Amino acid sequence: MIQQRRMILVVDDEPLTRQGIQRTLEAWSIGQYQIIGAESGAEALEILSVQPIHLMITDIRMPEINGLALVEALQKNLHKPVVILISAHSEFDYAQTAIRLGVVNYLVKPFNKKKLIDAVEQALEIVDSRERVETMEKIVDTQLMHAKNEHVHASVPIQQAIQFIEEHLHESFSLRDAADHIHLNPSYLSSLFKEQTNLNFSEYVTRSRMQKAKELLLQTNLPITEIAEKVGYQTAKYFIKLFKEYEGSSPSFYRKKMNSHENESEF
Repeated sequence: MIQQRRMILVVDDEPLTRQGIQRTLEAWSIGQYQIIGAESGAEALEILSVQPIHLMITDIRMPEINGLALVEALQKNLHKPVVILISAHSEFDYAQTAIRLGVVNYLVKPFNKKKLIDAVEQALEIVDSRERVETMEKIVDTQLMHAKNEHVHASVPIQQAIQFIEEHLHESFSLRDAADHIHLNPSYLSSLFKEQTNLNFSEYVTRSRMQKAKELLLQTNLPITEIAEKVGYQTAKYFIKLFKEYEGSSPSFYRKKMNSHENESEF
């Protein structure tokens, strides 16, 4: 999805620590991320129930709902923030539980600004990685993925044909072009391709173009005409027609629907 502004939540019942972390991250992020604070686990849960939080930095030792209990309470959520735990104690039991709950880093107080920022940067890389996976899961063409998986066991000519498709997806080409490239008769290649991928050559190419188009629609702000060109279509009109056939909506509506759905459903 087109990347929204990252939200970082700092949870600590000690005002000086909480505010110090917030100020450090605000100076580091220069407005790129929104940094908010919560003074208790209960307040953090309230915040998490109404808005998306991408990264949560929480102290372990807090009254009522401690940091580990807070993280455990989030395990049922479909979308969980990446978590960094902070503590004044380097306790093995805490670290074990943190690992079990999927916490990505464990900082022991006192820690300097560099250590904090390094941990945050690593955690945000995990956020990006998770979102890329989630995006692919939502837009993946199962028939195409099955064909790609079969490709691993395909004969050398079919592997070469698929490589040709991937490398020339942004261009206009035909079955004959691919056949000439790998020195095969076009009719033989067509038959072999269908037999080994369960898709005919032209459908494999079109599904590959549609898959790439969906990625560009959701991960960039490129106009439809430019996306059409990047996936090998000379006119946006023909691209839009094919996209509607495969996805049931225009590229513009698909982009709007998927981005809207992501913002509404996340966390």
